[in-house]
Amino acid sequence: MDTRNSSIKGKAYEYACVLVLQEIITPIRKIELEQNESLRIARSRYEDDISDEERSEMLLSAKAGIETVIEMEPKIVEDGRDTLTVCLQPDSVAEQAGDIRDILVIRRNIKWEIGISVKHNHAALKHSRLSQNIDFGEKWFGVSCSQDYFDEIKPIFSKLADWKNNKKLWRDLDSKEDNVYVPLLTAFANEFRRLNDANDIVDDLIKYLLGSNGNDYYKIIHRRNFTTITPFNLSGTLNQATATNQPRIHVPTVSLPTKIIDLDFKDGFKNTLVLTMDNEYILILKYQILSPLKVVMFGRPLFWQWENPSGYFRLKEQILDILNSLPLTHDFSFVMFYDKQADQYFYK
Repeated sequence: MDTRNSSIKGKAYEYACVLVLQEIITPIRKIELEQNESLRIARSRYEDDISDEERSEMLLSAKAGIETVIEMEPKIVEDGRDTLTVCLQPDSVAEQAGDIRDILVIRRNIKWEIGISVKHNHAALKHSRLSQNIDFGEKWFGVSCSQDYFDEIKPIFSKLADWKNNKKLWRDLDSKEDNVYVPLLTAFANEFRRLNDANDIVDDLIKYLLGSNGNDYYKIIHRRNFTTITPFNLSGTLNQATATNQPRIHVPTVSLPTKIIDLDFKDGFKNTLVLTMDNEYILILKYQILSPLKVVMFGRPLFWQWENPSGYFRLKEQILDILNSLPLTHDFSFVMFYDKQADQYFYK
C-alpha cells in the first residue's frame, strides 16, 4: 500500500471510531465533538475517499474496538451530568511532542481523559529514518551521536547517492546487503551501544518508541479480518472505576525495562537487529533502504492484548470471566473466530 493511500485509510478509520463513540455515548450522556481541522480532514477521508465496502468494514472494526475500550473504561459512559468531549488531535502533536494518541476522550470537570491511538493495518511501534544527517541519539533519547558515527556512515550514503544519480535500480544492485545494510546497521549498533554505556537511555528510549510522551493510552489496530486492542498502561492511569462501577476488564500496570542487555544482528538476517532488554522485552529493528527503520515489539508482549474479528459483538460474560481470572501480570493473547456455518463465535 502506498503512503498516501495508507494515510487516507488511517484518517478514515479515525473518523469511524469517532462515529462509533458518538453512537454509543449519545443515548447515555451529553457528548460533543471538538470541531477542528483534524476532524474535518478525517470526515472528508471517510465520506469521500473510501468505498462503501471499506466504510462498512471500518465501522464494524471500530465497534469491536471501541466497545472493548468502554469495557475497560466505565468513566466514558458514566452519567456524571457533565459533557464528554471527543477530540481528534492534529498530526503535529505526534511530530512535535511525541504524543501518538489520535483520539482524546475528555471529562474536564473531573480532570480525566484517556487517549486512543488508531491504526489501519500496521502495528509497528515506530518508523524512524536513518540518514547521514539524522542524529538518532538526540531524536530517540536526547543524547547526541558522535562525529565518529557520522564519519562512518557518510560513505555508505554517498554510495547510495551515486547509484541514484546513475539511475541504478535498487533491485539490480549486487551485494547490497553486504555493501549497505551490514555496514550501516553495524555502525548504528556500535553507536547505540556506546551511547547506552555512557548514559541512562532506557526510559527515554521506551517513551520515544511507544510514542506515549508520558501518557497511558489504548491502541486499536484494524486489520482485514480482525481488530486488535492493546492497553499501554505505563503509569497506571487507565482502567479507573467510577463511584458505582468497576471496569469489566481489568488492565494491569506493566513493568518496564530498566536496562539494555544486547543489540546484535538477528540470526540469518543482514537487515535486522534484535534489541534485548530486561523484563523480557525484545525489539526487532528492521531496515530497508527505501523505507524507514521499522521497530516492532516481539518476545514477551509489552502488554496483554486480544483480537476481535471485524464483525461487531459484545464480549460474553464467560469470556470476561476468563479475562478477569488471569493474574494481573499475565501477558495474554485472545483471539475470536467466527464460524459462518454455525453462526457462532469461538475463542482460544
